[in-house]
Amino acid sequence: MSWGEEQPGHPQGYGQVQGYGEQLPYGYDGYGRQQPYPQPQQPYPQQQSHGQQPYGQQPYGQQPYVQQDYPQQPCPPHYEGYEGYEGYEEPGQRVPVDSTATAPVVEPEPEPVAASSEPAAGGGRDRYFDTLRAVALVRVVAYHTFGWAWAGLVFPSMGIMFGLAGTLMAKSLERPALQVVRSRFRRLLPPFWFWGAFVVLAMMIHDWMPGWQIVYWIVPLGDPPGNAWGEQAWEILWYLRTYLWFVLLSPLLLRLFRLAPVPVLVLSLAPILALTFVWAGPDNRLGTALWDLSTYLFCWILGFAHRDGVLQRMKPAVVVVLSLAALGYGGWYAFAHRAEFGTYDLDEIPLAQAFWSAGFVTLLMWAKARFRIDFAGLTRFRRLDRIVTVFNARAVTIYLWHEIALILAVPLIDQFWKVPAFETYLPLESQWFMFGVGWVLVALFILVCGWVEDVAARKRPRLLP
Repeated sequence: MSWGEEQPGHPQGYGQVQGYGEQLPYGYDGYGRQQPYPQPQQPYPQQQSHGQQPYGQQPYGQQPYVQQDYPQQPCPPHYEGYEGYEGYEEPGQRVPVDSTATAPVVEPEPEPVAASSEPAAGGGRDRYFDTLRAVALVRVVAYHTFGWAWAGLVFPSMGIMFGLAGTLMAKSLERPALQVVRSRFRRLLPPFWFWGAFVVLAMMIHDWMPGWQIVYWIVPLGDPPGNAWGEQAWEILWYLRTYLWFVLLSPLLLRLFRLAPVPVLVLSLAPILALTFVWAGPDNRLGTALWDLSTYLFCWILGFAHRDGVLQRMKPAVVVVLSLAALGYGGWYAFAHRAEFGTYDLDEIPLAQAFWSAGFVTLLMWAKARFRIDFAGLTRFRRLDRIVTVFNARAVTIYLWHEIALILAVPLIDQFWKVPAFETYLPLESQWFMFGVGWVLVALFILVCGWVEDVAARKRPRLLP
């Protein structure tokens, strides 16, 4: 939730398949809904933004505990996986651990790990990445509440979440690829199934009759089908679908990247250029997946570059100039084609999103590697540090349930109007009030549903991590 990202509807599912329906019966006035992409001969459906779309995720794979060779101080547990409580490390070095930081006790996965006489690296938490993910999730919820077109320019949540997920995936692939892929799927699918059971049942009650495509509600490698009544809930699933495809492709992508790191990183922007200027792809689930994968491919491989120390070895002037060039092109394309797309919202313009996210995330990760930023001082602010911890441990839950929380906030606020004191003293018409009520409901979903993430990660279920 590394996680979706992350929409005025996700940070990015560029469209849904035909037949899903056109109108939601209720919600929050259409905020977070996206419009179809104009394209040659026929409109191209736009991708949703989980905050783009959160739902960052990513997700998961946990490495068993390995005792550090430091007799004076026990090594804290290590975590992996995009959506879960993950650990980070700089290439080739161990991240220092703040003795005041707290971390949940994690039982090791029953998966074999090669014995090593060397101490395990990365035993600590990197609060820089943790904080980026937490902010990305907040931005996703805010975007779906207010529909701010400028939100993606200020903080491209989905690009950041895919970048973090790519870093963690590269680290995890130090283990056998099949084991890593299986672990990632295991950590993501149970929370998705739990959430999907409620959504599917609700849509069937509201006259939806599923066909064979319901298999995508089991493994969302394609956009799961649904009706217009539930669209506001399921439109964010583009992020999970894109994440799972990146997980499947990562063993091959990582091999290609390590053959020629910089050329492969630069060429990862070629697919989105081809889709924009050469061929728009088929108008179906495959086409939608191609657009989303192409939009965030650079950010995912950039995570590989950070993990392998490529960014750290590059000349600062080169990194800064290229990043600013990508930002400039992405921003120019968004505003220059504003009339064509009807907005400068990056979530509606894949090419602009790809280049803006590429420049933005590159600067964030390069600064991390160059200046050793770790936000370790965050542990001095115990409540804020606690919030960041919960957001990272419950990234999947927050991403999946936040749209439902915003939907439920509308009828709940309607009931407040029936109480004279509430009508007089509460700003019931304000979207900020709905934003606050939505977060109260998100917190409730974290308590009621978050334990599923613990079960998926083979940890002891807890109300809060």
